[in-house]
Amino acid sequence: MVKVVGVRFKKAGKIYYFDPGDFNIAKGSHVIVETVRGIEFGQVVVSNREVPDEEIVAPLKKVIRIATNEDEQHAEENSKREKEAFNIYLQKVKDHNLDMKLIDVEYTFDNNKILFYFTADGRVDFRELVKDLASVFKTRIELRQIGVRDESKMMGGIGICGRTLCCKSFLGEFQPVSIKMAKEQGLSLNPTKISGICGRLMCCLKYEQEAYEEILSRVPKQGAVVDTPEGQGVVMEISLLKELVKVKMDKGNETDIKVYRANEVKVIKDAASCCDDEIEIDMETLKQLED
Repeated sequence: MVKVVGVRFKKAGKIYYFDPGDFNIAKGSHVIVETVRGIEFGQVVVSNREVPDEEIVAPLKKVIRIATNEDEQHAEENSKREKEAFNIYLQKVKDHNLDMKLIDVEYTFDNNKILFYFTADGRVDFRELVKDLASVFKTRIELRQIGVRDESKMMGGIGICGRTLCCKSFLGEFQPVSIKMAKEQGLSLNPTKISGICGRLMCCLKYEQEAYEEILSRVPKQGAVVDTPEGQGVVMEISLLKELVKVKMDKGNETDIKVYRANEVKVIKDAASCCDDEIEIDMETLKQLED
């Protein structure tokens, strides 16, 4: 076991572990730490605790100090500088006639580097732009091209649910989301209904997937032949959350529809994954929604 504190450098950003040393640091405190980018100012979101060795990336760097009032003031000054740098960057991009959209600007705490995050449709030759920016700011310049998910995470917005985007408010890292999840949850495969404002599949498809997989393991598939208390039949419809199945009974020349709980029927002959042949939508378009 290793003693650590968890630090974030952005709201809803990834949590990084550091060695607290002799400091007993409360959750919510600000600290100064050394990262691969240099000296950084972060917020403790996980107070002193012990975690298994396999959960950390060695070597674990130590917390330099708990942030002082001067450190807090310096961080605020950097925020003001970032706004100024944002405007300067926009003018320089215009001067160089580059097709780039600036998303965010970050100063490292020690001011040794400025990071500019941008999006573009393809590769951009920004070498001359970097030289121009370096001559203005007199420090190291780094330009990072990001994807549409990261753009939404940085800029924020309101989802179709009416709430602040999950990636902006609490998701530390993106989880893989697939078309299969939408199909298994019985959702419409209309791209406009299952994609977020980033144009990719909604992250919330992942939230209940484990629960749906557990239910699907207990419920027969649509089209399966099942044995019921009243004889054999074919599953016509499934209500996953209620774990109910609608069965078309075969009684000679007559047919009847009955509803049973999933645990009341027994599968005699399984069915292939339902609805695959009935999806009237371009699957290539749907695949583009996945990362």
